[in-house]
Amino acid sequence: MKRLTRFAQGFGIGRLVCLFLLAALVALRIGNPAPLESMRVRTFDFYQSIQPRQATLKPAVIVDIDEASLKAYGQWPWPRTLLSDLVAKLTRLGSAVIGFDVIFAEPDRMSPAIAAESFRNLDADTRASLMKLPSNDDVLGDAMKRARVVLGESGHHLPVPLAGPRPPTTGFAMLGPDPRNFLIGFPGIIHNVPPLEQAAAGRGMLTIQPEPDGIVRRVPMVMNAQGTLMPALSLEMLRVATGAGGIRVKTDAAGLVSVAIPGLELPTDRNGQLWVYFAPSDDSRYVSAKDVLEDKVTADRVGRRLVLLGTSAVGLRDIKATPINPAMSGVEVHAQVLENVLSKSMLVYPNYAIGAELAAAVLFGLIIIAIGPVLGASMMLALGALVTAGLAAGSWYFFTQQRILIDATFPLLATFLIYLTLIFINYFREQLQRRRIRSAFGQYLSPSLVDKLAHSHETLTLGGEDRNMTILFSDVRGFTTISEIYKDDPQGLTTLMNNFLTPMTNAIVEKNGTIDKYIGDAIMAFWNAPLHDAEHEINACSAALEMLVRVETINIKREKEAAEAGQRFIPLKIGVGLNSGRCVVGNMGSDLRFNYSVLGDCVNLASRLEGQTKSYDVQILIGSKTAQAVGNKFALLEVDYITVKGKTEPETIYTVLGGADVAQSENFLRMQGLFNEMLKLYRSQDFAAAGEAIVRCRAAGEGFGLSRLFDIYSLRIGGFEKQAPPSDWNGVFALETK
Repeated sequence: MKRLTRFAQGFGIGRLVCLFLLAALVALRIGNPAPLESMRVRTFDFYQSIQPRQATLKPAVIVDIDEASLKAYGQWPWPRTLLSDLVAKLTRLGSAVIGFDVIFAEPDRMSPAIAAESFRNLDADTRASLMKLPSNDDVLGDAMKRARVVLGESGHHLPVPLAGPRPPTTGFAMLGPDPRNFLIGFPGIIHNVPPLEQAAAGRGMLTIQPEPDGIVRRVPMVMNAQGTLMPALSLEMLRVATGAGGIRVKTDAAGLVSVAIPGLELPTDRNGQLWVYFAPSDDSRYVSAKDVLEDKVTADRVGRRLVLLGTSAVGLRDIKATPINPAMSGVEVHAQVLENVLSKSMLVYPNYAIGAELAAAVLFGLIIIAIGPVLGASMMLALGALVTAGLAAGSWYFFTQQRILIDATFPLLATFLIYLTLIFINYFREQLQRRRIRSAFGQYLSPSLVDKLAHSHETLTLGGEDRNMTILFSDVRGFTTISEIYKDDPQGLTTLMNNFLTPMTNAIVEKNGTIDKYIGDAIMAFWNAPLHDAEHEINACSAALEMLVRVETINIKREKEAAEAGQRFIPLKIGVGLNSGRCVVGNMGSDLRFNYSVLGDCVNLASRLEGQTKSYDVQILIGSKTAQAVGNKFALLEVDYITVKGKTEPETIYTVLGGADVAQSENFLRMQGLFNEMLKLYRSQDFAAAGEAIVRCRAAGEGFGLSRLFDIYSLRIGGFEKQAPPSDWNGVFALETK
């Protein structure tokens, strides 16, 4: 026991704990729970979103049953005689293979014999004549016999009895263990009607199973459907196009390795699925079925191409979410599979990938365990950055250069957790030292200052850092007039300001803001310091709107109190200026006294914007960077294009009229559209039309409190109609006051 204790002390408790943690993480990766799998595939999604495939080769064309086709030839399903015409025309144009991304599971109800049974009061001769005509399915089957057609079939969760003779099946050659133990399986399979099954050159599964999060990343190339090995629609089209007699399936002890036809080998995952490297959706992949039927498509468009017949029409479209497109047609997924295979750009997640990931996790984990405790904080951080960069760069290299998917997230997670564990153990030890500091200085200094000293004395030195921040200035309008009411009661004025500043401060702090200072009745605040706030622009705008709400609450209470006391009531009104940009934030002042504050050009502009709320008679004005960041999350209205006093660069300013509910309201959208139209006319110097537009704005803007803004533009327009602006005028209005 003593030897074990001495060993633990020498080796380090932290190292022992981290070794056990590393072993547990290795076992976790082998077990591969769903959250770990989700993290891994989302990393691969991220790679594709950064660098999607460039579709330089487009061997597949989608003949699209689109809205125009349905309008021209009627609702779906179409008579199969019309589809036979479509097959015949594509065949004459030289299409290599025609694949149907639709299933014909039931006889065509428009076939003559079936239609005759449904007609009432039909004379016997006509009925007999109709009964002798070939069915629409036979007509389509005859057209398919003169072409190379692959029919789509679908997996089903229940066994499906055959309605006729067993359709022909594709032959498979097995190399390795039986693949059925690894393939995605379906108890049943939905076939097409027998005349079509017997006439087709091939049959393939069009079933695409999204992953648990609803995203299609992999498409099964071979499936086990109702006890029969079935190829995917895309793979069967390639087999028919090459004239191959069968498909070779290669397996090892871990599962499938690849599927192949002569000249093409497709690497798959252990379940026979192909990792698709997606390109953005492209309309050039589509040809309208209407255009084919009306002979508007030339041979160079579909000739010698793999043609997929599918639909993008509303109500018929099979929508699939992919890593780069949340709404891609299922038929386009099949087209992209064909592009992947023929351009040899498909992704590969090999069976040995788990071994590579485990080896990386163990290697870097052991490095952290071995040298981490003896390194300083900065060196430890540098090591962590180096490990992260190396793993990420390696994974990215294999993706971009080799099209091989190697997961960097698990090794990163493992090393990060080990790193955190070491940090936590070191932190626990340092807590003892910090307690000694608090005990020594707690009787002499404030608790907050003691806490800073215990963590790092560097926080009490002068200096600042560069950050992107949002600054707020607010001021009470007409405060001098309000102060006159309390000239004989200064204590009452103090109480009023405390009652006013408290809810204003709470509104800011509740939205993650930091109060910089109070300047009489004015407030200066900022966001994104000292704590990081990724949504600092949104939070600042929300705080400004909340301040207006709380001012109204204060006024209701004050009005009631003034009425009870028989005093004059003047409501409090505030103006708020917001602006975002780069600032320097930190401890500003002298060696003797300093405050945590912010400096920068955008601070000055925020102050100027607050001052201009009086000029435009709006409650909130914000700068262009703030407006751009918040987007349509608030009801923003462009107010003007100005240069403030003391600056030469113009700035587009906006007012905030409400939150998302107002932004989506019909009244606001109408008024916003009219006002934007007026600004366009005004800046293009069409002042007569702008004057008419401002009249429409007044009518639409009732209830938004913008009458003063409309008056300003009316006066400007009237002045410019009398005296035109200079030839180089670009719509900028120079403010003469702060």
